[in-house]
Amino acid sequence: MYVWYLKDIGSIGAPGVINMDYSDIQTIEHDILVVGAGGAGIRAAIECAQKGLNTGIISKSLLGKAHTVMAEGGIAASLGNVDERDNWKIHFRDTMRGGKFLNQWRMAELHAQQAPERVRELEEWGAVFDRTDRGLIHQRNFGGHRYPRLAHVGDRTGLEIIRTLQDFCVHQGISTHMECTGLDILLDDGRVAGLLAYWRETGRFVLFKTKAIIMATGGGGKAWKVTSNSWEYTGDGLGMAYRAGAELIDMEFTQFHPTGMVWPPSVKGILVTEGVRGDGGILLNSEGTRFMFNYIPERFASETADTEEEAAHWLEGDKEARRPPELLTRDVVARAIKKEVEAGRGSLNGGALLDIASRRPADFIKRKLPSMYHQFKELAEIDITKEPMEVGPTLHYFMGGIRVNSDSQQTNIPGLFACGECAGGMHGANRLGGNSLSDLLVFGKLAGDGAIHYVNSLTTSLICKNEDISKIIKNAIDILNSDNGKNPYLVHEELQNTMQNNVGIVRTGEELQSGLKKLDEIKLDIKNVSAHASAQYNPGWNEALDLKNLIITSEAVTRAAILREESRGAHTRLDFEGEREEGLHYNIIIKKTEQGMLAEKNKRDNPPSELADIAYASLKELEGEIVEA
Repeated sequence: MYVWYLKDIGSIGAPGVINMDYSDIQTIEHDILVVGAGGAGIRAAIECAQKGLNTGIISKSLLGKAHTVMAEGGIAASLGNVDERDNWKIHFRDTMRGGKFLNQWRMAELHAQQAPERVRELEEWGAVFDRTDRGLIHQRNFGGHRYPRLAHVGDRTGLEIIRTLQDFCVHQGISTHMECTGLDILLDDGRVAGLLAYWRETGRFVLFKTKAIIMATGGGGKAWKVTSNSWEYTGDGLGMAYRAGAELIDMEFTQFHPTGMVWPPSVKGILVTEGVRGDGGILLNSEGTRFMFNYIPERFASETADTEEEAAHWLEGDKEARRPPELLTRDVVARAIKKEVEAGRGSLNGGALLDIASRRPADFIKRKLPSMYHQFKELAEIDITKEPMEVGPTLHYFMGGIRVNSDSQQTNIPGLFACGECAGGMHGANRLGGNSLSDLLVFGKLAGDGAIHYVNSLTTSLICKNEDISKIIKNAIDILNSDNGKNPYLVHEELQNTMQNNVGIVRTGEELQSGLKKLDEIKLDIKNVSAHASAQYNPGWNEALDLKNLIITSEAVTRAAILREESRGAHTRLDFEGEREEGLHYNIIIKKTEQGMLAEKNKRDNPPSELADIAYASLKELEGEIVEA
């Protein structure tokens, strides 16, 4: 291994080439390399290792420190343990309706069919779920789901998933490389051949030679100022895949979770689980009005309570009562809160009031929502068993991502796969709560299956070219060579302000175009950032390297948002209100071209008739069916 300090760098010869001996770079070989160690990445790695392949995981931080842990409410799967009328067809129907029918039909089908099996598998591996009186896995209500569908462990479900997967993973002989960040993918004749990365602690470069890469890096929420995402979520997988030539899809659809903390400022954006509303919490404005009754879309009116009395009957367990409007899809609830604030009816600190104290006894709240109880006690000095919480929209999730084949999860680059949040297509225009956890389990396994099949089909060896390695290293080291460059933290702050103000929860063409112009300026600043001249323990260098992925992610979202001239799901255009018929027939694809980034409309295939029949069926036609996956 070799430590790259400024004084160690060899002379630069031809453009993009550094004269150095690459045999000094640490090299690690795997059959399959998984980039990202959250739920999707670990599940994919387990599948590969169980089939006997040499499997490695690299993690930007620590194994399992991922947004999987933040998914507190539960795993969406039609087990039917609480309401026997539920089945995969209704789950599929809910998912398609929630995604405004822009989901990839096959992905939504596979997800709904396979989610119950993945939940039972987790239980076999040691996950401990809350139980019903009959000893079955308990399921709770959640926004957009017709029936209680989320298998859960209080409000700490994501933590239990990670704990289970971690424990199972370490017994599979999987090599885990923590605090290791990927820089770029290496190709051989258009096929994946490896990945160059660096150790965050020492700054040393490391070359991973591999036959296939599975991206499981999550989203890019740190491009926004107010977000539930932690520091790791800088669009790394999106950036690396794009630079390698992979296509992105549905990038205009960024989900603003309706309930993030708004006070104190130090914790603004931290997630407040949808489980609060699933367990009976209601949303109030500053006048004490339960305002969600005023924001019920026509599409969901027939299945949503329109009086407080009916909503109360539903909470008491009346199966004939319709669901309360607080459990409408996240895009609807987030926009409603924003409108109330803009109308002057917001809470003291610019949000809405989420009240469960008046709906449930204190012991119920502490038992079902222990994390939320402690979160507000410790961070906001609020006792949620006695007073309401202040909440507001926070950038939470990317519905869009790397475009993949629905069955294999392979991209248009041979040997490159993606799963979890960094893969696009499953959720369409809006994701239902709980579908992210079942998504990462279902498609983590399928990505593993796809990579196994690909690796086993290879008949030729792969080579990582020295000139490609040199170019990646030079681009990284140039940041350390610059004496008077831009401060990467200030550039990141400017990027966040641009995305928050110009590509937010509601958008206009003028704001988006202005935002794109600002991003072009920021792109130039990113080319000129600098960090102090040592790669060891250098967070400024780490930040500067992350910006290269953040700007790709931000530009992709903005260009796609400009091109979609309608309001659908999580994408709201004030200058194009309402859904357009045309918008149902295309997805927006982002491609890398010689001229730069290109956003274009891609015509959708007609759905399989049997799936269209399910998606557009009435509930009575599907309830209680005995269906085989």
